[in-house]
Amino acid sequence: MHGAHQEVAILWRTEADFGNHLSALVFGHIVMAFFLTLLCARFVPAGGPGACAGFAILVVLVYVGNDFILYAVQPLTTKILCGWIIGDLIQFAVAGAIIGAIYKAAPANVAFVKERPH
Repeated sequence: MHGAHQEVAILWRTEADFGNHLSALVFGHIVMAFFLTLLCARFVPAGGPGACAGFAILVVLVYVGNDFILYAVQPLTTKILCGWIIGDLIQFAVAGAIIGAIYKAAPANVAFVKERPH
């Protein structure tokens, strides 16, 4: 995507300035991963890589709408728009599959009770 972004370089931070904001990029991905995990746990309780990947693709369609809005208001190229959409679909499908493979819901016969203070 570097070449596509260079076509409209005026819209992006310089390489040096981007380095100063890398922590915000990492934090944003952590936030998305955390909340995607919560959503998968809540709405795909059986888990499984396929089910969670499918759910994650539905979630990413919200982001696709935002990508089109940005395309409408910024002078982005269709190459960037398509790259963002395809990248989001792949990223979230893989993340959902990983979450589904790792996450295991508690068995139905397990009850979580709050211990009374003594």
